[in-house]
Amino acid sequence: MRRPLFVMICALSALTAACDGERTIRITSTHTGDDGPRGVLKIVDALQCPQTIGTLTRKGSARAGGTVCTYTGAKGAEVSLHLVRLDNTSIETVLQAFETRLSREMPLTTARLRAAEASAAAEAAHADADAARADADAARADAAAAADSATVRVPGVHIETRGEDADVRLPGINIESHGDRSSVRIGGINIQSNDGTGTVNIRSGEDRVSIQSHADSTEVRTSTGGDSTRITWILTDPEASEAGWRLVGFEARGPQGGPVVIATIRSRDKERGRVFADARDLVTLNVGR
Repeated sequence: MRRPLFVMICALSALTAACDGERTIRITSTHTGDDGPRGVLKIVDALQCPQTIGTLTRKGSARAGGTVCTYTGAKGAEVSLHLVRLDNTSIETVLQAFETRLSREMPLTTARLRAAEASAAAEAAHADADAARADADAARADAAAAADSATVRVPGVHIETRGEDADVRLPGINIESHGDRSSVRIGGINIQSNDGTGTVNIRSGEDRVSIQSHADSTEVRTSTGGDSTRITWILTDPEASEAGWRLVGFEARGPQGGPVVIATIRSRDKERGRVFADARDLVTLNVGR
């Protein structure tokens, strides 16, 4: 079996383990009865800031007219809860400002990821400039692959490999692997990955997850479809920043037009762990799911 096909099947059947000793991006989705369905988000005039919630303990009282609360957590983690009125500002502008401020807490991680983006863009431009040569190489590769291909067809199953490329079609599942690019469709879930740029994009209906990884630095964005704001952004790195942070991020939630409740997280632990869940509970307490 060709390597790309093996990697894709491995990703489907063993997301929680490494295949053939390679590093993998682990994607986990969980749902419990306690979460319940998403509902209509509340319009908030002032924050609810309990003294404690989970592992978090509030520092002082709410500030700025009840629009900011600060918490500390395990290993010196810091969580700030913000109530932001949009007025005439777009939610994208507001969240970009939060992302920019938090990114400054881990400047080397941010620089590595942005450098990887720039490198990928440069490689793409170079590939476009060499399109004619690439077409010729592809023609030769197709000719070689024709002599190095395999096909399996049985009722409900279609597997075809051509050199380093592979197509797999099973009931409800479609896998395509072409060079660095891979596509997996399972029911209404669509996963697109590109090893060359270190990116993975997952879409289920209007819900989206975007992952960019370079070396051990990772940036994750999630957004939930609909008119309301439900957005998560996380930046992680096993190498601590000068201030000791290994994870920064935010959870933002609010009705269309605002106000929006945003919990910012700074942690010395690379894993999201309890502090992120507790910050999310703070948001839920204020605005709902």
